[in-house]
Amino acid sequence: MTPVLNHVRLAVLCAGCLLSAVAAQTSSDSAALDKVLGQMDTAAKNFKPIEAKVEWDQYDRVINETEIQKGMIYFRRENGGVQMALDLVDPDPKFVLYAAGKVQVYQPKIDQVTEYNAGKNIADVESFLVLGFGGSGHDLNKSYDVKYLGPETVNAVATNRLELTPKSVKIRGNIAKVVLWIDSRGISVQQQFFEPSGNYRLVKYSEIQENPKLPDSDFKLKTTKKTKFLSPQG
Repeated sequence: MTPVLNHVRLAVLCAGCLLSAVAAQTSSDSAALDKVLGQMDTAAKNFKPIEAKVEWDQYDRVINETEIQKGMIYFRRENGGVQMALDLVDPDPKFVLYAAGKVQVYQPKIDQVTEYNAGKNIADVESFLVLGFGGSGHDLNKSYDVKYLGPETVNAVATNRLELTPKSVKIRGNIAKVVLWIDSRGISVQQQFFEPSGNYRLVKYSEIQENPKLPDSDFKLKTTKKTKFLSPQG
């Protein structure tokens, strides 16, 4: 066999080995992804109210700075819908409430509530809210291209990372992709939302409690008699 044919044969063998390795890895990733989505399905089916500490890191690429906010977050299902309350206390107090298709942001310092009605986008809004917190795993495939990124330990918790790329062009205009860190319960302990601009929001959850007794007051704005209400969307 000539040297040229030897090189060709070696190249073909290497290519075959490489393709086999890629196929094996793809099969392994597919099985791992299916397992994680199954865990999320189980968590969604057995969904209970959730309470957790939260750290919200907002990175601004233009000024290369990160604003860090800390507080508590609460989730529950009420009257067939999702309710979420985000109580940020550090450094500036801010309260975000989602219920009945409406997002309300209360800023105590200026005593003002800004309201946004989800309207026809209610399904998109709720799908973001329940990412890793009561949303079905396999249902993600309806709205996202889902990719398994592998295992990673976050604050001593074993997780699996999933990358979600929105199928909707409209949504991709605001959120280019999302990365979720899912623990063995099928719950997200960390989320990262990437914007097309290069900005991102990293949300870290800790001391996650399932089925705590959440009073209705956790899902009500603590406004005053002088609070101003604004609706930018009219």
